[in-house]
Amino acid sequence: MPAYSRTSARRLGECHPDLQTLFNEVIKEWDCSILCGARSKDEQDEAVRMGRSKKRWPKSNHNVDGKHQKTAWAADAAPYPIDWKDGKRFAFFAGIVLETARRLKAEGRMKYAVRWGGDWDSDGNIREHSFFDGPHFELVGVKVGE
Repeated sequence: MPAYSRTSARRLGECHPDLQTLFNEVIKEWDCSILCGARSKDEQDEAVRMGRSKKRWPKSNHNVDGKHQKTAWAADAAPYPIDWKDGKRFAFFAGIVLETARRLKAEGRMKYAVRWGGDWDSDGNIREHSFFDGPHFELVGVKVGE
């Protein structure tokens, strides 16, 4: 059975409990890496500069301010081994993550739904979006302070 590296486990530990529940379930069936949990201001500024994010500090769901947002409401995850050129594999992996999130929410093991960065409006049409963030998964409807 796949398991997270120490680095992936640390990054996942920076995330909201729902994301921890989700990705701890995903790893049971699909080997993956957690690329990012919480981001500091410098890390968020760098992500914007490199074109990996459109949201400036502290507007990203990866940003933890310690007062209002105590854990990251987003995680970046990728199927392992990572092949950045294989967009179809990222989309397939996203389907696994989203279906797992749907099931866990239906079972009452997660409070929030999950949105994927390849389909921001969750309508199933990934071609309509100008910004594709294949590794990005975020909670929908989290309240400030959770």
